[in-house]
Amino acid sequence: MSIITGLATREGTAEDNADAGRVYVLADGTVGAAVIDGIGHGPHTSRTAPLLAETAARISARRGPLGGLLTAAELIADPGKDGEEADAVAVAVRVRPDDDVAVVTWTGDARAYGWDGERLELYSDDHTVGKQLRANGVSLDIARGHDNWLRTSLARATVGTVYTAGIRDQVVILTSDGVHDQMPADLLEDLVRMHQGEPQALADALVAAAQSDADGYRDDATVVVIAIQEAR
Repeated sequence: MSIITGLATREGTAEDNADAGRVYVLADGTVGAAVIDGIGHGPHTSRTAPLLAETAARISARRGPLGGLLTAAELIADPGKDGEEADAVAVAVRVRPDDDVAVVTWTGDARAYGWDGERLELYSDDHTVGKQLRANGVSLDIARGHDNWLRTSLARATVGTVYTAGIRDQVVILTSDGVHDQMPADLLEDLVRMHQGEPQALADALVAAAQSDADGYRDDATVVVIAIQEAR
């Protein structure tokens, strides 16, 4: 089995890129990867996001994505002397060459998808107030107004607030909300179908397809793609 990866990120219309993605490969071929979506913008957040992504990817490869995200969380758990330490949402994954299950862990509204060659499946569940309201029968119009209200974040992450899922699909896709929130779901699936065998091409296409909203705002967009292929 071979594991091929792709990574792409694009700055949005704000002053800097608060997203970051990283992929790390162990000597035995195990892959750890993470997407970090910093909350807010500014130099402090944009400097910290790559550190969080690097930490989460490396620890995910060695200790699993739960350990990866909780270790990254420790870097920002204290607000710091100035009280302005960065915060983020995150998703991480570990894929082993000898295991048919990719383990993903997330907090906030960063997402993990799987593609089995025919259908795109969302495996993560957004930790937002809007999602919680919909689950409890609140009208869509009201719930939609709360989709940007996070119920948890990386700085506050605990074992109880970081969720885990297993993906058996041949392609795993991690996205920041600047990707999945800024394109139609059918376009996302069409791009996956088109580039499913080319992880880097798929990552580039998904990031490029993210569009500005009605007010002209386009969020930072980051994607990691991991394709698991049978050895020839």
